[in-house]
Amino acid sequence: MWNPWLHYGNARILDFVSGNELRQANGTVGEFTGVFNGVLRELRERIEDFLLEASVRQRYWDVNWDSVDGSKKRRISGTKFEVKMETEERVEVSFSRPWEPSQPGDIVPLNIDKWFIVLRGSSGFYSYAIYEHLGSPEWPAFSLSQTRIAFKLREEKFHYMVVADNRQRFMPPPKDWDAKNCQRLAYDEAVLLVNPIEPEFKGEVDDKYQYSCENKDLRVHGWISTESPLVGFWQIKPSNEFWSGGPLKQNLSSHVGPTCLAVSNFYLPRLIMENLCFALAVKKHIFNLVTCTIRTYSLHYAGYDLGPKIGQGEAWKKVFGPVFIYLNSVVGGESRDDTLTLWEDAKRQMMAEVQSWPYSFPASKDFPLSDQRGNVNGRLLLRDRFICKDYISAKGAYVGLAPPGDVGSWQRESKSYQFWKRADENGNFSINHVCTGDYNLYAWVPGFIGDYRNDVPITITPGCYIHLGHLVYEPPRDGLTLFRLYGLWERYAELYPKEDLVYTVGVSDYTKHWFFAQVTRRKNDNTLQGTTWQIRFKLDRVDETGTYKLKVALASANLGELQVRVNDPNTKRPLFSSGLIGRDNAVVRHGIHGLYWLFNVEIPNAVLVKGENMIYLTQARGQSPWRYLMYDYIGLEGPLTAVHKAAI
Repeated sequence: MWNPWLHYGNARILDFVSGNELRQANGTVGEFTGVFNGVLRELRERIEDFLLEASVRQRYWDVNWDSVDGSKKRRISGTKFEVKMETEERVEVSFSRPWEPSQPGDIVPLNIDKWFIVLRGSSGFYSYAIYEHLGSPEWPAFSLSQTRIAFKLREEKFHYMVVADNRQRFMPPPKDWDAKNCQRLAYDEAVLLVNPIEPEFKGEVDDKYQYSCENKDLRVHGWISTESPLVGFWQIKPSNEFWSGGPLKQNLSSHVGPTCLAVSNFYLPRLIMENLCFALAVKKHIFNLVTCTIRTYSLHYAGYDLGPKIGQGEAWKKVFGPVFIYLNSVVGGESRDDTLTLWEDAKRQMMAEVQSWPYSFPASKDFPLSDQRGNVNGRLLLRDRFICKDYISAKGAYVGLAPPGDVGSWQRESKSYQFWKRADENGNFSINHVCTGDYNLYAWVPGFIGDYRNDVPITITPGCYIHLGHLVYEPPRDGLTLFRLYGLWERYAELYPKEDLVYTVGVSDYTKHWFFAQVTRRKNDNTLQGTTWQIRFKLDRVDETGTYKLKVALASANLGELQVRVNDPNTKRPLFSSGLIGRDNAVVRHGIHGLYWLFNVEIPNAVLVKGENMIYLTQARGQSPWRYLMYDYIGLEGPLTAVHKAAI
C-alpha cells in the first residue's frame, strides 16, 4: 500500500502555510505562489496529479444561520493564524476569527476557531472547529442551520464511489447533469439520465439523497480513482458525540460531483462562513488542501426542530470533530480486487480511529481528553404484561446519554453532545468517555413502540464510573391488542387510481397492501388533495364500560395533518387531529424515517358497533406532493375487563 501523504521518493511531508509563507516542519521555507488568506485550494496526490477539482478554486468550512431579520450569507476568512503545536511528531495549526458587536449584521455572531492536525506516520490530516457564543447581552440571538466540510474531487479521475459494503458503484460524471443530457425530475436534486456519456447509465435516476446514511452507519465513505495508481480519498468520522439528532439522524455522504461530505446539520440556503488554509509541500512542490465541509448540523430528515436556537446573551460553546481525511493508494492497481483492497483498508483505518477515540493529541483545552470524561453502565429490562409476566431483556436496545429533556427530546437536541451504545443480548450497556455535564438516560427497543427516559438526572464528572443497576421500560399499553400494522410516492396513484387504500384486518397483508407513506393525490385538473385511508375490522362485542385506544406511531411527517374518524368519514370534527406536523421530507430524500411521533387516540365505545367497523385516517393537507405521513405502527387496544386485570 503506497502512502501518498508520508513519502514522495525519500521526502517526508509535514508542512503548513503561515501567511504567505510555506513552512516545512523542519523549518525550511519552500517556494510558495498564490494567495492563502485562509483558503484551501488544490490537493495533489503527487507532484503533477491533482486530487481535487481544479475548476473549484475555493472550498470552505461553511455555516448557514438565521438571525431575527432573516437568513444570512457571508464569506468570512480567518483573521488570525497560529501554530498551536510543532514537534517532529505533530503539527497543529489554528485559524480563528472573533466576532465583535461592531461588525456588520450579516456576520454570524460566533467566535470561530478551526484547527488542522498532521501526525507523523498518519496518511491524512485531522480537522475540528470550536464555535462560541458569549453570554453577554450584546451578543444577538440566532439559529444555526448548517456547518460542514466538503471536498470536490477531480471529475476525470474519481468515478468509483463507496458508502458501504453494499452501496458502492461506478458513478455517472457531473456532465451527465447538463441540460442536454438529463431530464429534471420533481425536485432539483434528482435527474433522469437520458443522454449520458456512458450508455450504461441511460435511464437511471441520479439523486444525492439515495446515498444518505444514519449517523450510526456513516463512519467512513469516499471515492476511488480509476487511473493507475488507484487512490482512495476517504472521510472518517470516529465518533457521533458531536453530531446532532442522535444515532438515527440521517445525513448526506458522497454523491456525484465527485463530492465527499462530512455532514452534521444543514438546511439551505447556504451561508459561506469561513475560509481556512492548510498546505502540504515536498521540497519545492506545493500540495494544497481544499477545506472540507463538515456538516455538523443538517435539518434534512428533521426540519427546523433540530436547528440549535441561541438566545440573546446565551453562553454556548461546542467542539465539532475532529474528523479524519484519509488517503491510500495501490501502485499499478486497476482491478476490482484493488478497489476492494482500498475500501477494506479504509474500513480498517476507520476502526483504528474509533478505537483511538477520544483522541489524545488535540491541543485545544476545549476538547476533553479521556481522563476528563466519565463512564456509565447498567442493564435495561422490558415489562410488557400482555406478552410476559416476567421481565424481558431489552436485547439490542439503543441506550444513550443526552441533555435533560422530555421523552424523545434527544431527536431534536443539537446544542450539546450525545453518547449512544447498543445493549447486548441481555440488555447490558456501557457508555464510556462521556463529557462532563448533566444528562438524562434515554433508550428505545427495536420491536416496541415508544421511548424510555430515566427521570433521575445523571451528573458526569472526570473519571467517574456510575453503575445504574437494572432499569425497567414499560412500553405504553392501555389494553389488549386487537390489531396492529407496521411500517414511490408516485406509485400510490398507480396502485390506487380512483379510490384510496382500504386495509382489512385479518385479510390484507401489510407487506403488500399498506403503502409506505400516505401521500397526496393528484386530481384530473392537476391540483392536489389529501387522502383518506380506511382500516376495516370486526368486533364480536363492544365493551360499554371503557374507552378504546388507537395508538399511531409515525416514522416521519412533512407538513401533514393526521385526522382520525371512526365509522363516519363525513363528521365535520374528527375524533383526533395532530395539527400541522413535521418538516422531515424523508420521502423525497429516500429515507425510511425522520422524527418519531406517537399519538394516543381515545375512541369512545359509543362510536363502535358489533360487527364491522371502519377507522378513517386522513392526511388532510394537500397543497403539494411532499405533504405526507409515514406510518411505523398502528394498534387498537380494547378496555381491560375484570378477568383481564386479574390475569396480569
